[in-house]
Amino acid sequence: MRIEDYALVGDCHSGALVGRDGSIDWLCWPRFDSPACFAALLGEPKHGRWKIAPQKKHSIRRRYRGDTLILETEFETADGAALLIDFMPMRAEHCQLVRLVRGLRGRVAMEMEFILRFDYGASVPWVTRLDEGIRAIAGPDLAVLRTPVDLQAKDLTHVACFDVAAGETVPFVLAHGPSHREVPPSVDADRLLAETEEYWKQWCRRCTVGGEYASIVHRSLITLKALTYQPTGGVVAAVTTSLPEAIGGVRNWDYRFCWLRDATMTLLALMNGGYYDEAAAWRNWLVRAVAGSPAQAQIMYGIAGERRIPEQVISWLPGYERSAPVRIGNAAAGQVQLDVYGEVIDALHQGRKHGIPRDDAAWAMERHLLGHLEKIWRDPDEGLWEVRGPARHFTHSKIMCWVAFDRGVKAVEEFGRDGPVEHWREMRALIHDDVCRRAWRADKGYFAQSYGSDDLDASLLLMPMTGFLPCSDPRVKGTIEAIQRDLTVDGSGLVLRYRTRRALDGLPPGEGVFLACSFWLADALCMLGRWEEARALFERLCRLANDVGLLAEEYDPASGRQLGNFPQAFSHVALVNTAMNLSQHAKPAEQRAEEKVA
Repeated sequence: MRIEDYALVGDCHSGALVGRDGSIDWLCWPRFDSPACFAALLGEPKHGRWKIAPQKKHSIRRRYRGDTLILETEFETADGAALLIDFMPMRAEHCQLVRLVRGLRGRVAMEMEFILRFDYGASVPWVTRLDEGIRAIAGPDLAVLRTPVDLQAKDLTHVACFDVAAGETVPFVLAHGPSHREVPPSVDADRLLAETEEYWKQWCRRCTVGGEYASIVHRSLITLKALTYQPTGGVVAAVTTSLPEAIGGVRNWDYRFCWLRDATMTLLALMNGGYYDEAAAWRNWLVRAVAGSPAQAQIMYGIAGERRIPEQVISWLPGYERSAPVRIGNAAAGQVQLDVYGEVIDALHQGRKHGIPRDDAAWAMERHLLGHLEKIWRDPDEGLWEVRGPARHFTHSKIMCWVAFDRGVKAVEEFGRDGPVEHWREMRALIHDDVCRRAWRADKGYFAQSYGSDDLDASLLLMPMTGFLPCSDPRVKGTIEAIQRDLTVDGSGLVLRYRTRRALDGLPPGEGVFLACSFWLADALCMLGRWEEARALFERLCRLANDVGLLAEEYDPASGRQLGNFPQAFSHVALVNTAMNLSQHAKPAEQRAEEKVA
């Protein structure tokens, strides 16, 4: 299936992707970054999936149940209609995935195929029968599937055929636990459904977003919540690994980790949505993850703050539509990306501005980060796009170094924190002059991607939002217009990150438009006062979401397909912030730039 044919269910510990055809093709247990037990998404059914669907030809409609993460897929056949309800209860002790088949009209003949494969499809479990289902064990993993339906073993899988009549419900409950512990106890599936629905309803009642875009913003905030690891507050970039940025290409990365570059925009999206508890948890995760020697700060961490995320190739998985390699772990964790210093310090600054409780340890850490940044800001780095080519003096990285010192100055001036403010002012002015002198291409009329280059980079759409230069500056306007002219595809307003080529990023060229960058263009147009253009672009981007409101990382205008890992937190954060820039009293562009939007 296409990437956009999937929907997400989750429990704020992990998440499963459910296809339109009723097949769960991806699930990592017990955490987002654990080995997958259903991995057909990156291979074939034999690598693990769980499919429930009618036996006969049928039509499909699906939706989330109101403002929840409960997925409902309606199958219509010549004999009647049945509803497949998929959800993951909020976790107590054990991971659980519940599937309910409910008869709506007539009588529908259904079939089920259950192929459980631990360790990314590599490990076939040892299966034994229970009174009400089966138990599967492989190494440290144990899973129990309970259902009243008779399960038949066939070729190392389990299958079943059953009928569901109007008013009947057939439950399937899959639970996971460590193999050295007792089997997870039996549960009441209807009770779990009611509790899960109430949880999401209560969570959504806290949302303060209204206006014309409220529905899609609510869905994006629910998705962002689902990508949050509840025990620590960390937010993963996506639940998947290695979904390609170009079909058949090699730009396939593991996104089941937490990136610091998303920090400020994630914080603003949560706070402006009314979710201060989640924003505070994210801020606290940030402080704990970065804690330690400033020289050892990383650009990304594991969901509990782990620092070691070694990258390796899973050779037995052929990849999504043969897009290999399949990678787990991410070598970018070892890169130098100077922008993360500015991201961390700006996020903590925004937290102070919006009333997140004071944390003196966080301020001490900020001071140490600024002391280290003073020593290294002149160095080249790999930039926020994590290029695997030569390090460069990326303009966005230098701007974020300026942001770090600017926010340090404001912490002293506006919040009374102690620090060498005069020295920080000097550093701020020094970096500002360096960027304006070395990145500005007067002959081209724009700021370049890196010092000495002619390349454009969509990250520079963020320049006015950071407060580095106002949108009224002709250099900013020229850069925005150059990106709109030369980095959009076929005049669509859909923005490429940059023009890919091996000499720049060390990989073969080719990828889709980057959805977050396209939202940034809409934000920049807002700041220029070009509201109609901004609104038209935003609404076009919203129409790229799938039928249940989810976005991947990228989009291919030629094929009309979503690309990259899914669903993508960065895309949904960008959507929320742009919607607020267009319609809300709290405008993230103004909040971050501290400048009134035109």
